[in-house]
Amino acid sequence: MGNWAGRSAAEIAAAVREKRVTPREVVAEHLARIDRHDGRIGAFRTVRGAAALAEADEVASRADLAGLPLAGVPVAVKDNLAVRGESHRDGSAATPDVPADEDHVTVARLRAAGAVVVGLTNVPELCVFGTTEGVFGTSRNPWDPTRSAGGSSGGSAAAVAAGFVPIALGNDGMGSLRIPAANCGLVTLKPGLGVVPAGIGDGDWFGMSENGPLATTVEDLRLMLGVLADTEFPAATKPARRTIAVSLRNPLRGPGPSRPYADAVRQAAGALARAGHRVRRAEPPYPVTLGLTALRHWTAGTAVDAEGLDPARLARRTRTHAAVGRRFVRSVRTGAERDRLRARLLPFLTEHDVLLTPALARRSPAAGPWHDRGWLRNIVVNSAYSPFTPPWNLTGWPAMSVPLSTLPSGAPCAVQLSGRPGTEAALLELARELEASLPWRRTAPLGD
Repeated sequence: MGNWAGRSAAEIAAAVREKRVTPREVVAEHLARIDRHDGRIGAFRTVRGAAALAEADEVASRADLAGLPLAGVPVAVKDNLAVRGESHRDGSAATPDVPADEDHVTVARLRAAGAVVVGLTNVPELCVFGTTEGVFGTSRNPWDPTRSAGGSSGGSAAAVAAGFVPIALGNDGMGSLRIPAANCGLVTLKPGLGVVPAGIGDGDWFGMSENGPLATTVEDLRLMLGVLADTEFPAATKPARRTIAVSLRNPLRGPGPSRPYADAVRQAAGALARAGHRVRRAEPPYPVTLGLTALRHWTAGTAVDAEGLDPARLARRTRTHAAVGRRFVRSVRTGAERDRLRARLLPFLTEHDVLLTPALARRSPAAGPWHDRGWLRNIVVNSAYSPFTPPWNLTGWPAMSVPLSTLPSGAPCAVQLSGRPGTEAALLELARELEASLPWRRTAPLGD
């Protein structure tokens, strides 16, 4: 074994292209790590052991191997996206266990780039909540297994943080990439509308949900995002100086962030100021009704996703979420509330290039059977710990989570960078500067 588990996707792909290692060797090593440790992490619903090894051999035989950006790189896919030959269950006993005939377009792009899908990762039922647990298991934070990995891309984030794969595919409808990335010490970017193909369920939660990458380095994030978007996001030779607004205010008008998250923002602001950016405190003009707007859209998205499923096979919290949302579907479809929010926030994000906030308000809840607990309890807990992510799904604008500092438990902490439409490249550059000045630990130690 060449100790490839824990290496970056860029390192693995370069080694495979140069034939210093075979795709089979890389994939086999990651499968062995999954076999040793996933019993206590719960990242995967299903692992494609034999199929992944066969596909690794196919990659090795490709005539274009030397040009593949993700040659031989193991990747995990969130269990609400189609992988050819596998069912995608969306975390629910109510969904059909029927193999998909074709890959989702994002999965197809990853495979075309040379990646090997090693498995599908756990999600909360219908990808509704900010913790990941249900009939297929509980995804735990590899840095602190007593805590949830977050959700809804919790399994994908846990898989990367545990070193089971160097990169993973997830999606984000109310923070579902950024929440688990922040918990698990990963870097992620929810792209703006139309940058990466969506096609997530029936209508992408009214256009709020976007597919995106989870990674341990900005280089890997940039690489995978380029594959998913079918375009390049090259690093700038001379980064531009940006005007950065800093805010600690809760967008949903609840309590502010706990001290570690507030301190992380101050550290990031200091690092960016030292790098020459114009950094200043400024409060976005969030409307007083933002919390209700978010709740209406969040529940309405679930109401649409639950149509046609047997309610008796859904968890109680999911049934209630969908029932609440049915009364809002018609009004949410008009997009009027989201248009008003964009109009209100755009002048602020025109005056300021980027907004820096905490990624979360506090650490994730304890890992446990949240799917068996009441709807209101889930809503209160989710809203209390993740109030900073929803505005950027409602607007459809890019936002990312960047690891920074640690919590008292030793688990990672994180900040969020958000921008107006088309600022993905600017966010990546700022994340690269933070990575260089305040580097983070990449993979959780699992005892081997």
